[in-house]
Amino acid sequence: EAMSAAANFAWTNRQIISYWVRKAWKNVFGKSELTLLYDVAHNIAKIETRKIDGKLKKLVVHRKGATRAFPGGIDGLPKEFAQTGHPVFVPGSMGTSSYVMVGTRANLDETFGTICHGAGRRLSRAAARKKADGGQIKQELEKIGVTTQAGSLRGLAEESPLAYKDVDIVVEAVEKAGIGKKVARLKPLAVVKG
Repeated sequence: EAMSAAANFAWTNRQIISYWVRKAWKNVFGKSELTLLYDVAHNIAKIETRKIDGKLKKLVVHRKGATRAFPGGIDGLPKEFAQTGHPVFVPGSMGTSSYVMVGTRANLDETFGTICHGAGRRLSRAAARKKADGGQIKQELEKIGVTTQAGSLRGLAEESPLAYKDVDIVVEAVEKAGIGKKVARLKPLAVVKG
């Protein structure tokens, strides 16, 4: 019940964020035609049936910093993803690429259909603040064409690109392990930090 309440809070929060993004979009561009492509949680537990020691068992699968990555062709997928499988977003950092991936059949057995959600931190937020300067990061990102909007320069320092692992290496490892396939590589244009 507590996990359900937390998931409902997160879902509602994402809906409110979507509302304000649409409103801002309309104010700037005069149109409100933004369509949600995919809504995903990356820190949630779900009840799933999995094979353990050759027997099907009902389990609570908790994905912390990870997300479902079910391949196409399995039961229970939304119709939009029945053939392709779940899209999986693997963010890098504010100044690096991100990826869209999809899970593989081998992934179901190896990881219960799970892929990482992001490159992963190399430094804690406190360590990143000691090594990075938010103002300098803002300037460096602007030099490579990435616009930033943050509640504070401290927040930018905490999320500094140096605080994260190299997403290209992480995604390559996922693909070489046979649990995911690259679909697209994305380049950042803007960063909003609350």
